[in-house]
Amino acid sequence: MGAQVICDPNELRDLFLFEKLDDEQLALLCREGRVEYFEPGPVFREGDPATCFYVLMDGEVVLTKLSGGEEIELVRTSHHGSYAGAWTAYMGDKVDQNYSGSFYVTRPSKFFVLDAGTFARVMQEWFPMALHLLEGVFFGNRNSNEILGQRERLLALGSLSAGLTHELNNPAAAAVRATSSLRERVAGMRHKLKMMAHGTFDSNTLEALVQFQEEAAAQVAKAPTLTSLEAADREDELGDWLQAHGISNGWDLAPNFVQAGFDIDWLERVHGALADCEGVFEGAIRWLNYTVETELLMNEIADSTTRISSLVNAAKQYSQMDRAPFQVVDIHELLDSTLVMLGRKIGDDIEVVKEYDRGLAPVPCFAAELNQVWTNLIDNAIAAMNSHGTLTVRTYRENDCAVVEIGDDGPGVPPDIRTRIFEPFFTTKPVGEGTGLGLDISFRIVVNKHGGDIRVESEPGNTRFIVRLPLNPPKGAEIEAAQSDTGGK
Repeated sequence: MGAQVICDPNELRDLFLFEKLDDEQLALLCREGRVEYFEPGPVFREGDPATCFYVLMDGEVVLTKLSGGEEIELVRTSHHGSYAGAWTAYMGDKVDQNYSGSFYVTRPSKFFVLDAGTFARVMQEWFPMALHLLEGVFFGNRNSNEILGQRERLLALGSLSAGLTHELNNPAAAAVRATSSLRERVAGMRHKLKMMAHGTFDSNTLEALVQFQEEAAAQVAKAPTLTSLEAADREDELGDWLQAHGISNGWDLAPNFVQAGFDIDWLERVHGALADCEGVFEGAIRWLNYTVETELLMNEIADSTTRISSLVNAAKQYSQMDRAPFQVVDIHELLDSTLVMLGRKIGDDIEVVKEYDRGLAPVPCFAAELNQVWTNLIDNAIAAMNSHGTLTVRTYRENDCAVVEIGDDGPGVPPDIRTRIFEPFFTTKPVGEGTGLGLDISFRIVVNKHGGDIRVESEPGNTRFIVRLPLNPPKGAEIEAAQSDTGGK
């Protein structure tokens, strides 16, 4: 507490907050309040119980707020009558009654000070109508933000669900088609085996044919990747060879053998092993073709089901289903799951570049809510690039924070709106296409819930939203997490 001096009602009348009060009211303020001098240093700290309301009479003050473990200067002023402290005391236990920032004086300064209880009583008795109006604005805005914020989350969820459904439908349909084709190929293999049984085989020839079938199955798994031109040249060669050796419609079989990685030398080996078996060579080739086709189809089914499984896992990671709200996670898992969920919206015309610092320590966080932040930032980047360009996702460590950057090469954020983009309801999208709450929600999740920091750096062709998250749990996070897990009991 600073040094106290006698309170003069005429001095209070010079403060704009009190200039309309009458003599009796000013006298009461002097009796109930006090005038104090403070030397340079802290007056109150963020998070401490809000016990006093301060009005600057002379001097200079600085208001700061913690962000990413650092104090960020919000206001520096010597304006006569500036105020800070327990200004919401009149709302009692309806709102949190802790200081929302830290308050410092930079040179010897003089304040009028009211205890929070006195300030609340004065407000309630002298300005009942203003009190109701202020409460209405305060809670009305908060309720509106919550309602529209919930709608924003539901709209995002609906968009993600539609995209996920589409992404799941493609591999599921592919698996169904491949299964149907596989059934036909297996039936054809049985039929061809029956026809071959009428040919003349000795045990050595039959053993060689079975060995070729094993080779065919194994070769599919290690088939090389060919360019379109390379594949076309090989199909011509194999098609000519098959036609020359009496295989009707050999051009239809050539693509399967090429896709499996076979060449003319292998076909020559098969022909040599069956040269003495009259009338069975063509049946053997077609039988081997069925083997190749079944292996290719089974690979397609395996790829499709693996894709489905990875999408389901990404959805679980994104939603944090069956996981604690507050946990320590690899931030890259959250980013990857968000990119998968937004895969359809990202599309083929946006290149995604990942620059991950894999040595980055796990981050204590509300994982599902951070996924909402990544969704908002990536969605904005896609819109800024008009769905064409490069999306860069970068991670690194900076002091005691994990840093995530979401960058795009769009036209950039104009300087005249750069300071407003985190304001609630501010949007550059056409009416009806955006609520203006995406970045506001992201700001509150990062700053208010995680004690971190989010800002934008932008120029044409290079816009980066930079999110800093403390690697040590923010004060109170463990308590909030415990309350979330126990229903607040």
